[in-house]
Amino acid sequence: MNLSDIEIARQATKLPIRDIAAKLDIPYEDIVPYGHDKAKISAKYIETLKNNKNGKLILVTAINPTPAGEGKTTTTIGLTDALNHIGKKAVASLREPSLGPNFGQKGGAAGGGRSQVIPMEDINLHFTGDFHAITSANNLLAAMVDNHIYWGNEQNIDSRRITWKRVVDMNDRALRDIVLSLGGVKNGFCRQSGFDITVASEIMAIFCLSENLADLTKRLGKIIIGYRYDKTPVTASDIHAEGAMAVLLRDALAPNLVQTIEHNPAFIHGGPFANIAHGCNSVIATKTALKLADYVVTEAGFGADLGAEKFFDIKCRKAGLKPDATVIVATIRALKMNGGIEKSDLAHENVAALKKGTANLLRHISNMEKYGVPVIVAVNYFNSDTDAEIEALQKIVAETGHQAIICHHWEKGGEGAEELARAVVKMIAENKSNFHPLYADNLSLEEKINTIVREIYGGRGADIPANILNQLKAWDEEGYGTLPVCMAKTQYSFSADPKLLGAPENFTIPVREVKLSAGAGFVVVICGDIMTMPGLPRHPMAEKIHLDENGNIEGLS
Repeated sequence: MNLSDIEIARQATKLPIRDIAAKLDIPYEDIVPYGHDKAKISAKYIETLKNNKNGKLILVTAINPTPAGEGKTTTTIGLTDALNHIGKKAVASLREPSLGPNFGQKGGAAGGGRSQVIPMEDINLHFTGDFHAITSANNLLAAMVDNHIYWGNEQNIDSRRITWKRVVDMNDRALRDIVLSLGGVKNGFCRQSGFDITVASEIMAIFCLSENLADLTKRLGKIIIGYRYDKTPVTASDIHAEGAMAVLLRDALAPNLVQTIEHNPAFIHGGPFANIAHGCNSVIATKTALKLADYVVTEAGFGADLGAEKFFDIKCRKAGLKPDATVIVATIRALKMNGGIEKSDLAHENVAALKKGTANLLRHISNMEKYGVPVIVAVNYFNSDTDAEIEALQKIVAETGHQAIICHHWEKGGEGAEELARAVVKMIAENKSNFHPLYADNLSLEEKINTIVREIYGGRGADIPANILNQLKAWDEEGYGTLPVCMAKTQYSFSADPKLLGAPENFTIPVREVKLSAGAGFVVVICGDIMTMPGLPRHPMAEKIHLDENGNIEGLS
């Protein structure tokens, strides 16, 4: 009988969270338990770790996602369990799932099969309340902006140029464009606005890039909420909002500790999407893990063209991180889909389609090599994979000078990824990382955008309208040109067209909008039809999620 992910997670035996903390030598008095199976690590304790030697940092990324499934989070957890299985001290460092995809199309993000983090239901739902705190801080600022204007508008904010939006952690297309303050003078000044999903909020990015509470508060104060009548920017500190926002985020900023099914430690903290945000878990969680373990396995969202690029060019650049290895996750099923095969036909052997689809993987390998970090491929095994397909894929990858390791962690947990773990440890020992970002700080914003399009996506360049070019040049002149760029683009293709699978060429990326995230410290570049407030599919996951007669959650994946 095949068990669902939630059934496997529910049957797993959990150790008390104090025992998981003890594996990392964290005293019980330095954790803040949330029940028996999850806890936050105190800021006071984290401060004592600053002189500890850093462990090795391993990034898990993937090919472009397809409906066939790739299993990046599952592989991150499986590799962590496998490293511990071979006697290494390893920790997973992951993002928190969003309620939007949980109840939408994608489902949860706690891994799968025997490679999961638990408690699965809590992690995929409200967890320790971090997302609620981020939502509240975002919407407090929005309320204070409208309130400032209502009570005299001392900062001369032009209500037509307010850029700060409210957020909710749910896919809700009806909130993309709305009108606020209807009902007359007592309700404020009527204006057009909208909602973003919480994971797209600049506060989520700030939360994940901050080093501590002081840094968090400083960054919050730099948020640009809109512009005055003279077109000068207005910040959160101008309306004295940063202190109250920091109060709401104080407890949330402490990283969350949970465990894998095999009772290995995992930090799960922060959760920006990689298609509309920077796609990495918190700097605090990653740096804390590095001080506590010999190996830290982290992930970046969606394919390497989005998640890994932003991990290297934004997170590592900003936080001073130097990754030691990159693992690219692929499946034979997904590569065949990149080769033109329909999902319904993926169970049948098709070496020709596989070979054609490997163009997607090969471009990701080539891209990752540009960062100077050793690369290995993890092939997430499916029962439908044939010997001929496996042999063909491994031969193609070997011709690039890299290994493609077949992994069975979904079925067997850490034992099933032992070969991958040993190969990663050996690769790190024998190949010193020479990490460097893709582009220099002193390039103009336009040059940074075009560099990513050409070097990572494989396109000719970006199609940037004149008004947006003028805005980018103005930011260059105002001193923001040294910031990295955060590309908001479809995750399904190297191009801006989600239907162009494989490794398309000779395309341009249409830039629709740019946003200055001064607090986070990057410029968001919105491309094509990408939305910062997703909608639900025709039949969302929410239709299947329910409570059984015993009050247990069913349908969560």
